[in-house]
Amino acid sequence: MIQRDNTTAPALGAHPAVTGAYTIDPVHSTIGFSVRHAMITNVRGRFDRFEGLLVLDGSAPSRSEAYVSVQTDSMDTGAADRDAHLAGPDFFDSATFPLMTFHSTGIVPLGDDEFRLAGSLRIKDIELPLDIDVVFGGAGDDAFGNHRVGFAGSATLRRSDWGLAWNTPLDTGGVLISDKVTLTLDISAIRTEQEAAA
Repeated sequence: MIQRDNTTAPALGAHPAVTGAYTIDPVHSTIGFSVRHAMITNVRGRFDRFEGLLVLDGSAPSRSEAYVSVQTDSMDTGAADRDAHLAGPDFFDSATFPLMTFHSTGIVPLGDDEFRLAGSLRIKDIELPLDIDVVFGGAGDDAFGNHRVGFAGSATLRRSDWGLAWNTPLDTGGVLISDKVTLTLDISAIRTEQEAAA
């Protein structure tokens, strides 16, 4: 669970002015992941190409919605050979399934600026429920007059549930890659239109 910083902006529910549609700014956002490697350390990476839409209701956050699409061949773990393997048929099979998508199915306020974003994650041809714990980071205008909102989030999943089951055993016991994967999100989104608060 993300630790809440008490110095951040008040809860989304106290900000009806954030109501509207927002597009995710990929230049100022990160969709990352980490996975245990060789049973001793974590390998981290990120996806470089993605887009998304947030439809926010600042007066009634539970009515808000989120949609994200990620290009599965855009991952960067700092090792080109590893990235090519991840994009290949053992994992994402990006040539056949170029997109990984998430859409929300509900939002539950947890108090203060924390929320649980319930949704559905599709990888390859498998779509399963996924909950993401989210913290509202605040809202404001940037130097170019764009109105922005920010969120940070995390979720844990088992990659084998989505058909990403490749692995190899270690001579010392265990496997090369953990089944558990942690997703991390740092999202900055720009408002495209403002709608009347409900």
